[in-house]
Amino acid sequence: MDLSSMSGFENISELNGFEGMDMKDMQLEAEAIVNNVLFAVNNMFVSKSLPCADNVAYVNVETKERNRYCLELTEAGLRMVGYAFDQVENHLQIPYHETVYSLLDTLSPAYQEAFGNVLLQRLEALK
Repeated sequence: MDLSSMSGFENISELNGFEGMDMKDMQLEAEAIVNNVLFAVNNMFVSKSLPCADNVAYVNVETKERNRYCLELTEAGLRMVGYAFDQVENHLQIPYHETVYSLLDTLSPAYQEAFGNVLLQRLEALK
């Protein structure tokens, strides 16, 4: 097995620089983000309840710890905007992250472990 077969490793650079995306592209980017890290969370999907616009899409994630969050994807990056699926709390002042990996690193220690384990398995398979 090679590392590029693991979803997400071949597309890390695609998670930066959201400038110029239209509604369809922002939703496609959100779907790509989901596919890149689904292996390391309990559940993750693009919200069907919250509106997707030319400059924003929403992703729901349940971590391995069973915590649920609503994430906002914009040109600025990703940030947590709610403590439940499809929930946007406008008063939260959570910073943006350039990648889904760095965001999940802050939300889920079990994500870090799952990501590291999969990476180690792939590297072992290369031997």
